[in-house]
Amino acid sequence: MLTFYHSPQTRSTRILALLRELGALDRVEIRRVSIPRIDGTGQSDPANPHPEGKVPLLVHDGVTIRETTAIALYLTDLFPAAGLGPKVGESRRGAYLSWLAWYGAVMEPVYVLHAAGFEHPIAQATFRGIPEVEAALSEALADGRPWLLGDRYSAADLIVHSPYGYFPEAIPADPKVRDWIARCMARPATLWAAEQDSAAMAA
Repeated sequence: MLTFYHSPQTRSTRILALLRELGALDRVEIRRVSIPRIDGTGQSDPANPHPEGKVPLLVHDGVTIRETTAIALYLTDLFPAAGLGPKVGESRRGAYLSWLAWYGAVMEPVYVLHAAGFEHPIAQATFRGIPEVEAALSEALADGRPWLLGDRYSAADLIVHSPYGYFPEAIPADPKVRDWIARCMARPATLWAAEQDSAAMAA
């Protein structure tokens, strides 16, 4: 049994969209929980088994998986027929894993530190900065490929483009990168997840 713990308009929205992309919504129980938010709203939810009270969290037959990129990898491996993640042994598997790891270890920290107004040589040396993030995306898409792995959309696209949905002012100037972000945002599953979250917040 799969159980997904979700709070609307948070990082877990990406996993909600991924479940739709995978065609796995009928295989998972979605439990909506509250979390403390940056604006001071929300609160810790005793119904949320995440040890830090955060989302997303996936529980599969009693096994707990946390952190967005780990959950994305787990789900794309669990539902390989959807084709959203290269299988072990496929040539694009290395690039797929690299993008997922790069997102969590580099891209998200860079944008979070920038939003917080934090600058320090150690942070720059460890995570790099926005110019380096934008350069990595520009280099990957320079050949005109529609998606990060080439001609096939993957969970890497879903995860890596996601900060620009929250910070549209940060969308890079490179037209190929902008077009890629627009394609990602126009995915039916991404639009559906946003609609679900808006309805939940309104209620």
